[in-house]
Amino acid sequence: MQWLDRIPYGVRLPVTTPLAEVEAAVEGATVLVLEFDAFRDGRGFSLAAILRERGWAGRLIAAGRLIPDQARHLRRSGFDAVVLSDGADVEAWARMDRAFSAAYQPAVDPLVPIWRRRAAAEAPQAVVERLNRQTRDADADDILRAALSPELGRKPAVLSSFGAEAAVLLAAVARIDPSTPVIFLETGMHFLQTLAYRKALTERLGLTDVRIVTPDPGERDLLDPHEDLWRADPDACCELRKVRPLERALAGINVLITGRKRYQTPERQSLRAFEVFEDRIRVNPLHDWTPDRLQAAMDAADLPRHPLSTEGYPSIGCWPCTRAVGAGEESRDGRWSGAAKTECGIHLGRRALTAV
Repeated sequence: MQWLDRIPYGVRLPVTTPLAEVEAAVEGATVLVLEFDAFRDGRGFSLAAILRERGWAGRLIAAGRLIPDQARHLRRSGFDAVVLSDGADVEAWARMDRAFSAAYQPAVDPLVPIWRRRAAAEAPQAVVERLNRQTRDADADDILRAALSPELGRKPAVLSSFGAEAAVLLAAVARIDPSTPVIFLETGMHFLQTLAYRKALTERLGLTDVRIVTPDPGERDLLDPHEDLWRADPDACCELRKVRPLERALAGINVLITGRKRYQTPERQSLRAFEVFEDRIRVNPLHDWTPDRLQAAMDAADLPRHPLSTEGYPSIGCWPCTRAVGAGEESRDGRWSGAAKTECGIHLGRRALTAV
């Protein structure tokens, strides 16, 4: 794109000129100047694009009331140059012309719009295999950078319970991009300490998009009118309060970052940094971390601790289904104690839920 200080000789027409008249006027001409009466008038872009699509190869110049933000779209529509007003900042125009490497709609240039890129993107399994190879020896921050990179062409979010170990992952996210969406499943049965910790940690880390996700009120009233479903069927309670709300919250999200680690349960011992779950990429940056490494990281960064973590709660969920652990017990032995249950279900897949 060229920046001109005066209007060159050639055919000059306002952008309000009908297309047929424009085509007649440029027949045999080598220069066309389209004059914009207002920067918000999109007719000039349309005229330029149509002329280019129909094969007009002359020099196309934009003049009039234009702003630097339009530089890239002017070029994409087929303009070769812009006549700048007196005192215009040439660097601002040049900067905006190169500011974006992607577009949301097709034009006469060969740039493929983002939605088409996504449609033709790698299948999730292929992406996972590639990223696992690329991050084989990477640390948690590098795994997160790969997951959050715009080049991946996907929309990420973090799932966090704001539990005893949550600060390590969330601090890493905040270092890279504090605007990353963080999903918190507000079951209505969290410890008050968890809710206070969520607020304090969010403010401490500067996270700007923590999303509080609640159960559907109608489903809750129908399936758990007395709020005691956890006694009769803890799986159904988790489905109602976690699995279904998360499913709704993930609309449009296709990369979900979790804080799961291999040491936590036998089912998690084969965790990798990247995996596919229900056609969505799941990322586990801390998959190979140990409890000692987590505690060391929290100490090194002086991260605030969950209030219950110093009272015998190394893993914290909803209050009805969480107890402190005793000496010699594993960290998750206090979750659903006495029940044949080790997962809430959000990492296992959705199951049918019927009224109890």
